[in-house]
Amino acid sequence: MKKNIKVLFYAACLAIGLSSCASGGNKTVKEFATLDSAKFTTTIDGKSVKLYHLTNKSGASVAITNLGGRVVSILMPDKDNKLVDVALGYDSVGTYLKKGEPFFGAIIGRYGNRIGKGQFTLDGKAYQLQLNNGPNTLHGGDDGFFKQVWDAKQDGHKLELTYSSKDGEAGYPGKLDVKVVYTLTDDNALKIDYTATTDKNTIINLTNHTYFNLSGEGSKTILDHELMIAADSITPVDSTLIPTGKLMAVKGTPFDFNTAKAIGKDIGQKDEQLKFGIGYDHNFALNKHDDKTIVASIMSPVTGIKMDIYTDQPGLQFYCGNFLDGKDKDGKGGKAYPHRSAFCLETQHFPDAPNHPNFASTELKPGETYKTSTTYKFSK
Repeated sequence: MKKNIKVLFYAACLAIGLSSCASGGNKTVKEFATLDSAKFTTTIDGKSVKLYHLTNKSGASVAITNLGGRVVSILMPDKDNKLVDVALGYDSVGTYLKKGEPFFGAIIGRYGNRIGKGQFTLDGKAYQLQLNNGPNTLHGGDDGFFKQVWDAKQDGHKLELTYSSKDGEAGYPGKLDVKVVYTLTDDNALKIDYTATTDKNTIINLTNHTYFNLSGEGSKTILDHELMIAADSITPVDSTLIPTGKLMAVKGTPFDFNTAKAIGKDIGQKDEQLKFGIGYDHNFALNKHDDKTIVASIMSPVTGIKMDIYTDQPGLQFYCGNFLDGKDKDGKGGKAYPHRSAFCLETQHFPDAPNHPNFASTELKPGETYKTSTTYKFSK
């Protein structure tokens, strides 16, 4: 009976976020004290915004807001069985609306990554998208999915988000109906399933833009993290980070992560691609795989937390927080997020694919269903 009461007590603590609650061993829910659900509860353009918590039997938890479908927090046990928040984010929904906010935790669409000059041609018609990254379009443009309020429905450890993007929104053709389902499994995996349909030929490339630090959000660096990416080539970019259309072999370059190595090991080398990206900000062309194959794996030597990635997508964008500067203390609990204090591993089709016929197509037609899945599996 005492054991059952203890379990129920811990579950209640997870739900209400009390810093004073704790359950056996070293597990604690004090991290929830920085997430005040009231600061995520509002109305934007007549639509309700809330913070949703997914929890599992081990006490791991993921907090998500339906503004942009953003992952706000991921609590996972470390080598000492302490819960560590491994996702960067903010304490209130309003901060996510700041201009220049770096897409923390967001669903990205209609098109993840960059499209050169914001232009593409489909069925003989030229389209101009919103330019929000110098001469290019990044992550869907100013009106991308990251700033939209999604309809939300929670069922236990699953959160279903839906959004209907109007024909012409942000410059993209066709009405696009999108569903994204976040699932937290009992074995500490965060699974993200994406589906979409359209009423007109369009392009689509959905992903998630969570910034991770497996030593804990607010930790100063990720350069000590050991990273493996199963990719023999990248899609090299020009000075504006648009792919050239070619593939570049990684062997003998700083981009070879086929054998795990510290992110910081080769990042200081003199290399044109590193210069263009101010570090790693590149699409890795994944080796042949299926959704049961680990395509990337990364571990913090501080916490012992490891994250394996599974996906059916052909590419993986590795970004190591080159544009984080730590100037503002807007992070959770008033933390600053300094240069290279987080990484992103975004599963995707290749950037600027609509302008490169040799890249896998990102076109979606009426009657078809866009469907893809990515899993971030945590262990210690």
